[in-house]
Amino acid sequence: MIATANRLHTVEEYYFSRKLKEVNQLISNGKPIINMGIGSPDLPPHKLVIEAIQQSVLEVNAHMYQSYQGLIELRRGFSDFYKTNFNVDIDVASEVLPLMGSKEGIMHIAMTFLNEGDAVLVPNPGYPTYQSVSNLVGAKTILYDLKEENDWCPDFEALEKEDLSKVKLMWVCYPHMPTGTQANSILFEKLIAFGKRHHILIVNDNPYSMILNQQPLSILQVEGAKDIAIELNSLSKTYNMAGWRIGMVMGSSKNIEAILKVKSNMDSGMFFGLQKGAIEALKLNKEWFNELNEVYARRRDLIFLLCDKLKVTVNKNQVGMFVWAKLPIGILSEDFIEEILHEKNLFITPGNIFGTNGEGYVRFSLCVNEEKINEALSRF
Repeated sequence: MIATANRLHTVEEYYFSRKLKEVNQLISNGKPIINMGIGSPDLPPHKLVIEAIQQSVLEVNAHMYQSYQGLIELRRGFSDFYKTNFNVDIDVASEVLPLMGSKEGIMHIAMTFLNEGDAVLVPNPGYPTYQSVSNLVGAKTILYDLKEENDWCPDFEALEKEDLSKVKLMWVCYPHMPTGTQANSILFEKLIAFGKRHHILIVNDNPYSMILNQQPLSILQVEGAKDIAIELNSLSKTYNMAGWRIGMVMGSSKNIEAILKVKSNMDSGMFFGLQKGAIEALKLNKEWFNELNEVYARRRDLIFLLCDKLKVTVNKNQVGMFVWAKLPIGILSEDFIEEILHEKNLFITPGNIFGTNGEGYVRFSLCVNEEKINEALSRF
């Protein structure tokens, strides 16, 4: 067997890739598993989005290679979305780049800005991919603590005491996954000031901005943010289009041009039909979000009841499509979820997969219909 690259020694198979094999095997064995583990929207896109992709496949140029920068109408749709929801001006020609999902963008950003030996600030707890891609490109990960007693926000006094001389990039994610913490303008202003003070690129991953969130924010709202920050966003959660793999990255023209150098060597443009569907989605108004969030709000209320039955505590002010819950003192996350999985046929996510500061917590997904949540409630 040919030896694999050394970079593979720095990462493991993604937790859900591994764990869902076990869960699916239990289902194959006849176990009535209810999966509250992953945030894969179970609701459909709007019917106009479906119609748009259906009609698009008959257009003359539908099946040709597409522009690396995407259709101008798609970039305009992203720009309009940011103007409408965040009052942020995005130049259609130079400050936005469509992505095949924002997860792709995480890798592109790492490849664009990080050299071997550079250091990266990664949140603990946080999305595991931030650390994985940093490892894959040979960068050094410096975990920074997010803790409940600090409202899951960075401790800037502690960060200033770190050796930041080699830090080139800082990953942040607000609304925060997995804790559901919403940012505020003060936090974003502090992040931008921190980035400028230490010449660190701040990357905010913002896919949960519109889910159960009454005050959507973008880090790009801060004056001068584009000088030192870029932002990722996605249609996956906002428009129930996770499998479509459509995201975007926004920032200064210089940074977007640099990311395009990587991306243009990795693919040959997004399928025309996907772009046409995305264009239609981005035209949807507040009514779409109101209806979507009504569904998630009902589900969240039921999950709160389930948390009561499981004797785990929650902060009911959290946003996004998950519920983050604290276990009783002394109970380990994986021990808890394994017992629930095998005794009650319910799969939830252990908090420790998001970092050591996630130990003692679990996460429930809202991507489960009310009937199944009620069934889970009946098992306790």
